[in-house]
Amino acid sequence: MTDNLLAGVMVFIGLFLVGGVFSLAKQGLKIGAAICALGAAMAITAGVLWW
Repeated sequence: MTDNLLAGVMVFIGLFLVGGVFSLAKQGLKIGAAICALGAAMAITAGVLWW
């Protein structure tokens, strides 16, 4: 149960960071958006693999 909860939290964090990517891209901060996208991809991947 705990592993599934942690996996869900990682996916949630990844989706939160995807929203940050859109926000930063809208503001014209492309480097920040790229770093945030990298973090989102890692978080979602970790959540899916952890599941």
